[in-house]
Amino acid sequence: MPSKRKVEAPLALVQEWTLPAAATLGSAVRAKGILLEMRARLPSAVKKSLDVTGVVLTLQMPEGLEGEFKTASSIVSKALEGIESLPVIPREIQDILSISTTERHRWLKDGRLPSAGTRTVKLRGRAKKITFHIFDPRRVEEVLNEDMVSAWREDDAIAKTEKRRQAAWNRKLVREEKSAAKGKPVADGSAEDSARHQLKGWAEFERSGLLR
Repeated sequence: MPSKRKVEAPLALVQEWTLPAAATLGSAVRAKGILLEMRARLPSAVKKSLDVTGVVLTLQMPEGLEGEFKTASSIVSKALEGIESLPVIPREIQDILSISTTERHRWLKDGRLPSAGTRTVKLRGRAKKITFHIFDPRRVEEVLNEDMVSAWREDDAIAKTEKRRQAAWNRKLVREEKSAAKGKPVADGSAEDSARHQLKGWAEFERSGLLR
């Protein structure tokens, strides 16, 4: 005997809220984060009644639940007041700025992405809690609008090139020091290079970079 098909009640009770651009910062991940923040404040029985499409939060319930709908609607409306100030979490800032986890860690460490504090949460189904940095949405917006990420990447590329050049230069000095210690001529330098490495302490002076 075929099972009876469950007939769902029409979702006649509907309310929508459009999230401001200053809150989402153009990020679907951020919009989903705001949805989860709103759901966390709702009673368990009605959490899934709230969803997001694009930048629009929608609360939908069937007829007969007017009381629950009114309560949930009031909670969401109240929670959305000042939503533009909701701290930005790691996965959101990476989506907003289109940066990698490595870049986030590097720029957080050197202060280019200043932390606005930390948050500790317990993941569902796990006993262990995790702590992560959060960010000021207005600072994130500033970084986005002024395209600071492009400048930071250029700076990092220059620093990386300089670090490699310095490492290569240090390796060259080590080779020359070893050759000088064995009384061998410097293979890849001029007579002047060979002569100066005979001077006591000259290699250390060069390695310090004062001549460059």
